[in-house]
Amino acid sequence: MRILPREEKFFELLNKQTQLLTEAADVLLEGVQAGNSHLKLIESKIQQYEHECDEILHELFKRLNQTFITPLDPEDIQSLCSHLDDVMDGMEEAAHCIVSYRIDPIPQPVIDICRFLVKAVAEVKSAVAAMDKNREILKHCIEINRLEGQVDQIVRLAVVDLFDNESNPVLIMKLKEIYDVLEWTVDSCEDVSDVLQTVIVKNS
Repeated sequence: MRILPREEKFFELLNKQTQLLTEAADVLLEGVQAGNSHLKLIESKIQQYEHECDEILHELFKRLNQTFITPLDPEDIQSLCSHLDDVMDGMEEAAHCIVSYRIDPIPQPVIDICRFLVKAVAEVKSAVAAMDKNREILKHCIEINRLEGQVDQIVRLAVVDLFDNESNPVLIMKLKEIYDVLEWTVDSCEDVSDVLQTVIVKNS
């Protein structure tokens, strides 16, 4: 057991986790922009990112159990990496639903949400990197919250339009679930932001 831990290892693993998130978000956006047939080809790639993210999560938890002194409160590290994993799980689930439900063409709101998701994940990555180097991270948290609010608005309008203009009840159910999954994924980015703001308060 390491009494004085090499703090950079925790941050290194968290940064690896956020790097996987940015790559998966880019792939998801590429897929929804290209259409369902292309998304089906890259679904396995997102699943691989999700698997790698799970391995990092397990490694982080293992190190938490083996390290006596951690760079942050253990519960904050656990919460942070768990919410990062939620973001990845949400992207994997969204890709799976779009492919499995054979959504074609992919509605514009789905593409718009994925664009905002790419931005939110980029802010998450920058915020975690800033925490590692003791730089200002609050601006990234504020931007994540702003992006989450914009996604909420897109989802609300998309759902209203769905019920107003779509007559196929099965398609309504499918698209509503996809919107919900994507919204939850961006909400998970905000959960990461909330943990980071808690860390700021504790260490200020």
